Amino acid sequence: MDEEYDVIVLGTGMKDTLLSGLMSVAGKKVLHMDRNSYYGGESASLSLDEMFKKYGNGEKPAPELGSSRDYNIDLIPKFMMASGKLVKMLLHTKTTHYLEFKQIDGSFVFKKGDIHKVPATETEALKSGLMGLFEKRRFRNFLVYVQDYEEKDPGTHKNRDLSKMTGADLFKDFGLSDETIDFVGHAIALHTTDGYLRGPALDLVKRCQLYSLSLAQYGKSPYIYPLYGLGELPQAFSRMSAVHGGVYMLNKPVDKIEYDESGRVCGVTSEGETAKCKMVIGDPSYFLADGKVKQVGQVIRVVCIMSHPVPNTNNSDSCQIIIPQNQVGRSHDIYITCLGNSNCVAPQGKYVAIVSSTVETSDPVKEVTPALKILGKPDKFFALLNNVYEPINDHTKDGCFITTSFDATSHFETSVTDVMEVYEKIMATLPPEERKVIDLDNPPQVED
Repeated sequence: MDEEYDVIVLGTGMKDTLLSGLMSVAGKKVLHMDRNSYYGGESASLSLDEMFKKYGNGEKPAPELGSSRDYNIDLIPKFMMASGKLVKMLLHTKTTHYLEFKQIDGSFVFKKGDIHKVPATETEALKSGLMGLFEKRRFRNFLVYVQDYEEKDPGTHKNRDLSKMTGADLFKDFGLSDETIDFVGHAIALHTTDGYLRGPALDLVKRCQLYSLSLAQYGKSPYIYPLYGLGELPQAFSRMSAVHGGVYMLNKPVDKIEYDESGRVCGVTSEGETAKCKMVIGDPSYFLADGKVKQVGQVIRVVCIMSHPVPNTNNSDSCQIIIPQNQVGRSHDIYITCLGNSNCVAPQGKYVAIVSSTVETSDPVKEVTPALKILGKPDKFFALLNNVYEPINDHTKDGCFITTSFDATSHFETSVTDVMEVYEKIMATLPPEERKVIDLDNPPQVED
């Protein structure tokens, strides 16, 4: 380990392994370390035995739960938009051949105690029980406008400047009710709070277009998911890094991040050995002692193992349900992801449903009670409370590039945005001839 590297990456979460792979592809000599004995870090997928060992407080799995090895339980439950940033990144990095995907069966939204399929096409809008007859027509007009809108074609703008209009202004233009605005903003545009209503309508329209485009890929829902759990993603990106010369060390404790007299990172010490480096990339947990991150909140995730699919979802083997904040008197949405045997995450007849939300009170589990009621009685549940951190350091001075913690959202769009922002910060510190630009809308192909 006593060598010198261009980059040392700490943690094998999805974000860190993706950045590791991108830096290896960019020609950098990379050492990747993780204190855990498994890939994934905070975003790992665990077997049933591993889940009980980590969160079971000494309890052993009951025999009726089935074989431990048939479970792949995500610690960070998220789906992938079929036309979203993570899929584009997988295509860009040619890591799709390491993975196999399955479409999620359904996308639902909670309204006044009932669960409804999220309508995203004109046909679905007319059939939806979310709206009355006249509201369906107004919503249909909104959908047609969104689907026809092209930013570079003024003829599709219909005399609206979406860069100046707010989301609230656009909804008002179409006469949509507050309840319709609720599910459009949170279940189609996938905003986590109502703050978007005060932002540019252009962002709202682009998010709705992404949902519709992703839905059009396969038909049932806009989401896809890798078989055997999200822990497959870090492993795929790790293989990409290794192919390009990256060195991996699991079960490697990080004793100390070393800095020179000017405060710039110069190495990482583990078990008495120090690897030198020019920069360090890592998840926030590796920088707590150095004061380079701050806690900005918490996320509650309740993992439920069940013997039944989520009620009122047409017996969907896999689905997402979004409970908009206003439906339950909160400031943040509540998310439910459910997966079954067809996704290779549970034995036949078992389901893994995970409830997630941003913590707002001193009783996080009580906050997500509306979601737990939807699920019905589980065979077993685990309540996980995760601190959310973000970096506060000056990367231009200390050479430390730190990702943010995973948020409560049930998709990867914000995660890939974070990765791209960190990557661009790294590239900005390199000489111009060493910079590699990534355009996810027109990505160059990574060489084999």
